[in-house]
Amino acid sequence: MTFFGSGLSNLQKRIISAIVLIIIAVAMTWMGGFAFGLLASAIGISVFYEWQLIIANRSTPLTRGLAWGCLLLLVVVLLFARDTFVMMVILFGGAFIIAAVGRRETGYWPAAGFLYAGLPCIALTLLRGDTGDGFAAILFLFAVVWATDIFAYFNGKALGGPKLAPRFSPNKTWAGAIGGAAAGVAAGVACAAFIGPAGGVPIPLIALLLSVVAQIGDLGESWMKRKFGVKDSSRLIPGHGGVMDRVDGLVAAAALLYVIGAVLVSPETPYDILF
Repeated sequence: MTFFGSGLSNLQKRIISAIVLIIIAVAMTWMGGFAFGLLASAIGISVFYEWQLIIANRSTPLTRGLAWGCLLLLVVVLLFARDTFVMMVILFGGAFIIAAVGRRETGYWPAAGFLYAGLPCIALTLLRGDTGDGFAAILFLFAVVWATDIFAYFNGKALGGPKLAPRFSPNKTWAGAIGGAAAGVAAGVACAAFIGPAGGVPIPLIALLLSVVAQIGDLGESWMKRKFGVKDSSRLIPGHGGVMDRVDGLVAAAALLYVIGAVLVSPETPYDILF
């Protein structure tokens, strides 16, 4: 007998899994520091593991070994040093080396997977930082992405209508995308109002950008799975498939929020862009 039992529907498993994951994510975000670093690292490692499962014959033992070595080195620096410059050197230098070694035999898929897994590790960790503003920034990010995901799913199911991008994902609709974006903006505004003044930052605009990019990230992962003939990135999460299936929007939105904060404020304190 499994933890969920055999009598539960896929939707029930999806809801229970989501509640458990939300509790874990919020608790580790509140704890911050090493605990949140572990959460960010676990996301990155799980995503890269599933990326390797999906691309399968597009990687070799050498490119896989190089990518795993670079990712684990990045995680060590993230957990114990958190030096932004060193992490960026490992990320982009590692991706260049992996691409240079594997481009003739495997193309750029292993290098792309390393970037896709490593960048959100860095972005989430630096967005969280060690301050209350960092905690607020991550909660804002979670609120926008989760509201977008939930309402896009249920709005699309309820209303149907024209498909959003059938070449990438046959099930997503314009109704779902618009409903998800509206919910993401509403959740971001509500979260910012609850936490406190946002210092004149256009919260609705930032929330809208994050919601749109989260949905693009979702579409991108759907396109990749279709390209390689895979339904789910794995079966690690009951009702959801794999970790990539659950965090595809989050990793894209986290990367964007970090870039906005790094450009407008500082690469070391990107969370100051919001609160």
